[in-house]
Amino acid sequence: MNLRPEDYDALGAFRYAMRKFLRFSKDALAAAKVTTEQYEALLAVKTRSNSEGITVGELSERLQVKHHTAVSLLDKLVAHRLVVRRRASEDRRQVHINLTSRGDSVLARMAALHRREIRHRSSEMITALRRLQK
Repeated sequence: MNLRPEDYDALGAFRYAMRKFLRFSKDALAAAKVTTEQYEALLAVKTRSNSEGITVGELSERLQVKHHTAVSLLDKLVAHRLVVRRRASEDRRQVHINLTSRGDSVLARMAALHRREIRHRSSEMITALRRLQK
């Protein structure tokens, strides 16, 4: 497939807009003493949980990491009192993860900052994506 100069320009513009957002995110999360991976995990727990919580396997899939990587990340979140683990009542082999009130509070603050920044940067990203659709 042959790309036109404007395709490269649109790709570059989108990557640049994303890079600015990711820089903002990294700095905001560092100030809150939360890593990018921890923030993404907290979001996954909040948005993908059923009444019992999200399973380690579901978290692993959502974050696109291996099971042992998700477990290691969860160990850190538990140590910071941001999430709790509970064995499933029906299948004791399954572990469910839920946010603590502290985790919910940290996530709410970080999500509000990220939402505001995305609103600020979205037109730049959308413009670049529209150029890529042509």
